[in-house]
Amino acid sequence: MSAGTVLVVDDEPAIHRFMAPALAANGYEALRADTGAQALALVANRRPDVVILDLGLPDMDGKEVIRRLREWSDVPILVLSARDREVEKIEALDLGADDFINKPFGMGELMARLRAALRHRMQGKGEIPVLRLGAVEIDIPRHRVLREGEEIKLTPKEFELVAFLSRHAGKVLTHRHILREVWGPAHEHDTQYLRVYVGQLRAKLEPDPANPVLIVTEPGVGYRAGE
Repeated sequence: MSAGTVLVVDDEPAIHRFMAPALAANGYEALRADTGAQALALVANRRPDVVILDLGLPDMDGKEVIRRLREWSDVPILVLSARDREVEKIEALDLGADDFINKPFGMGELMARLRAALRHRMQGKGEIPVLRLGAVEIDIPRHRVLREGEEIKLTPKEFELVAFLSRHAGKVLTHRHILREVWGPAHEHDTQYLRVYVGQLRAKLEPDPANPVLIVTEPGVGYRAGE
């Protein structure tokens, strides 16, 4: 039984030669696209569970592929690219990509990100009453947070922020996305405000706030909640 279908979109034959057997060895069925147009057609016709997308394609920019897909599909998108510029990471994530991995990459890391994307999709869109972030339990209906059974007092906005991050655990969220969803569009650029709240949450929830594992910084991009 297949662990899922993965569409790999890249114009480098070497990537496909490497990825196809690696995915098969981990139980995935691999689909191949060399262009953005092929990728859009395959997502429409084959409905893959995850898309691994390179940003540098011969017929269109990978960000345009993301934009078009997000008009009608919620398939998880992992961006795989040699481009390591922060601006492009942020643009891809803001357009709707779920994660970003730079070439060269380790297969172990890619598989972990792939499994996380599939878990998020399987959870569906329904609200989960109790979320978990490491040893922290977030009870949504009761607005309570417990760490190893002990209740942690959070302000309403701190609770809203940790709940939002926990709903997207394992996914990179840009500063702009977090600010827009938690504080509203008028605060999209208040990154210092966000850093203050993240610092407060780390002080209350992290075992070692100086070395956070629950709310991890993605430098220049945003944050990722641990799983």
